[in-house]
Formats: sequence, structure tokens, C-alpha cells
Amino acid sequence: MIELVVDSSARTLQIGNAVVACAIGRGGARDAADKREGDGATPLGRWPIRAALLRPDRGLVPPAHLPWRWLRREDGWSDDPRDPAYNRPVRHPHGYSAERLWREDGLYDAILLLGHNDDPPVAGMGSAIFLHLREGDSTEGCVAVPRETMSALLALLVPGSILTIR
Repeated sequence: MIELVVDSSARTLQIGNAVVACAIGRGGARDAADKREGDGATPLGRWPIRAALLRPDRGLVPPAHLPWRWLRREDGWSDDPRDPAYNRPVRHPHGYSAERLWREDGLYDAILLLGHNDDPPVAGMGSAIFLHLREGDSTEGCVAVPRETMSALLALLVPGSILTIR
């Protein structure tokens, strides 16, 4: 098992002895019990890294040991608390609000799916909390890292790996 640790105050991610800058939610970090859909906050806690999604046209090497699949243009992630598929992958077009995972800005060229509010999902407690690529100083609640850090993580992570956000 690999444990990654986010220091939300310092906005850093520790991987073993290495420390890199990361971005967190525009709303800061808050206890997972207080996380709400749309608040822009990153939930504090220990989140299993479930799997990876990768754009096939962006040159990232798939994980050596972690479950993964290629993203498709129609992939989305439900962020509507009224949706029976809330905080689950969906396909566009979708009858409820859902984030598009195929993006041109590069943020979702690689997505690590975190086990936040997914077993089972509770409507309104936050959706689409990922570890993804960084652009800028904040996210909508995810943790984001530079491309070179993500490339290293894809080679390193194994089933059972954890992201701890403090």
C-alpha cells in the first residue's frame, strides 16, 4: 500500500520523502461530515484510490498496477443530488447535471478516483472528488498535481493505496 498525504494548510502532497505543491478546493478544506455539493471544499479524511481514468490522446502511460480505463468523449460524473446515479459515472447526454470528464483544458487527462462519499453515496455530501492534473491555485474540491507528479503516481500506485487529506 502507498499512502499519499496532503497538507491542506501548506497545499503540499507528500509521496514518501518527496513533497510537491498541490492545489485544493477554492473553499479550503473541511471535515468530510461538513462537505456539501458545490461548496468548493476539499474533504479531510483518508480516501482509498479506487482507479484511474486516462485520456487516450494525451500521452500518459496507464498505471502499472492500479485498475484503469480510457476516458471516452461521452463520460461524465453525476453531481446532481436528485440523480439516482449521484456521485457515480454516467454517460452524456444525461438527464441530470453531470460533469463532463472529457475536457480540452487538460485537467482531466488523468483522474484518480477517490473513495469519498461512494460507499454508498449520500446525496448532497459531495461528488467528483478526484486527484487530477493541476492548472491554477485551486479546484472545485479536488486535489490537483502537476503532470510530472501524476505520471510518477501512475507508475507507483497499487490497489489499496490511500490519499490522506489533513
